[in-house]
Amino acid sequence: MDLTAKDAARLLKLPEEQIYAWIRNGTLPSYRIKDRYRLNRVELLEWAAARGIKVAPEFFRENQETNGDLVLTNALMHGGVLTEVAGADKSSVLKEICARLRLPPQLDRDELHGVLVAREALCSTGIGNGIAIPHPRGPIVLGLAEPHVTLAFLREPIDYRAIDRKPVDILFVIISTTVHVHLMLLSHLMFALQDAEFRALLDRRAGEEAIIAKSAEIERRMIQSDNSGGAAP
Repeated sequence: MDLTAKDAARLLKLPEEQIYAWIRNGTLPSYRIKDRYRLNRVELLEWAAARGIKVAPEFFRENQETNGDLVLTNALMHGGVLTEVAGADKSSVLKEICARLRLPPQLDRDELHGVLVAREALCSTGIGNGIAIPHPRGPIVLGLAEPHVTLAFLREPIDYRAIDRKPVDILFVIISTTVHVHLMLLSHLMFALQDAEFRALLDRRAGEEAIIAKSAEIERRMIQSDNSGGAAP
């Protein structure tokens, strides 16, 4: 769903005048339809994350498909955690990740690699602070029954042309089944990345079990907040 400048101001907890200022100087990605500006939800979320701007909890609650669904946690359980991923650039890193993904053997991993590289050619998915979120531009048919999110720790940081120009050494590769699922996964992941304890686990490259447990804890807080109508702590 497209957002108005007023929606963006509410979700970013900023004055509407500031949103318009960013739109006019080209800082904030937007689209002009007749005489009105519109913003894409996914682009706004990625843009805010890259600049360390916290998003209001209602953004995440608005994207819940069903109460009680640990969307990110389940996807992480399917996708898993990869360590010591080698590569000197985007293409080679994504190549190794595709080769190691927990996917059905019949899946064409070269095709998936090509799709991910093509997406990066459009615009880097490096959101800043050493993190990138590679994903196909749209959901692709891979024969997957469930979405996958794979966390990959790189052996060495690489230039990812991230928005803050910092090298990247942590990737969350998202493979969605639908556009709505992709938006939910991205929303939940961005919410988790605002959590200091979750970031600390990433920084020290904690094990898969600890990361998944913290993801579940964060998503349960979101659900409890949604059910109570309050803001997640």
